[in-house]
Amino acid sequence: MTRRILAALAVVAAVLLPAVPANAGAWAVTELDTFPQSIEPGATYTIGYWVLQHGTHPFEGPESDMRTGLRLTQGSKVLDFPGTPLPEPAHFAATIQVPEGTWKLEGVQGIFAPYNLGRLTVPGGLEVAPPPFPSQTGGTVTDHWGPVKPPGFPWDAKHVVTAGTTATAPAPVPSQSAAPAPAAASAPAPAARADDGLPWGWAAGGAAMGAVAVFLAGRLRRPRPVPPAGDREDTYVISRG
Repeated sequence: MTRRILAALAVVAAVLLPAVPANAGAWAVTELDTFPQSIEPGATYTIGYWVLQHGTHPFEGPESDMRTGLRLTQGSKVLDFPGTPLPEPAHFAATIQVPEGTWKLEGVQGIFAPYNLGRLTVPGGLEVAPPPFPSQTGGTVTDHWGPVKPPGFPWDAKHVVTAGTTATAPAPVPSQSAAPAPAAASAPAPAARADDGLPWGWAAGGAAMGAVAVFLAGRLRRPRPVPPAGDREDTYVISRG
């Protein structure tokens, strides 16, 4: 019975719990600086971009873990263009040269998963992918930069605090006349990760597993009915002749 309970729990875990992602609890987004409106095959372009951990700040780990770049994929063909760090934290640039065709454009983000930026048609332009998560609203964001900032800053935050200080100021209101960067992504607010609480999928799966465990344990503890003496395998009837 114990083996059957363990097997049942293993099946429930496989069905209900998602696979644990690499670097669970850590994620990043890539924001592009102004992207060329038209890309021609064989031409060379230098593209600026930002890799922001949790969508709002530079990577907190060692620089050796933050090898970035831009990646173009067309079927089995992959073109990688390594990024060069710029003076601002989390700011990089890559020089690309794209053959004719339709390509998936991604930001390579070191230890983090690549970030989908959209579909690039050559000749043509970039069709920006929507952010994978809803934008966060309200709250306070830290300004880690000087005059040159990520294009989406301060995202949807209501207050800004300068890094290294405790002074808080209202977030600047974006200029109505300023054209938004074509590929600037809003800072995402994904489902809570390992460092922010369990995602709902894990919570639901855990609750279901708990219910199954309680049910099976109850069945294990339930006493078996004792068969009549005449039906028990270890009962012998002796008759006198």
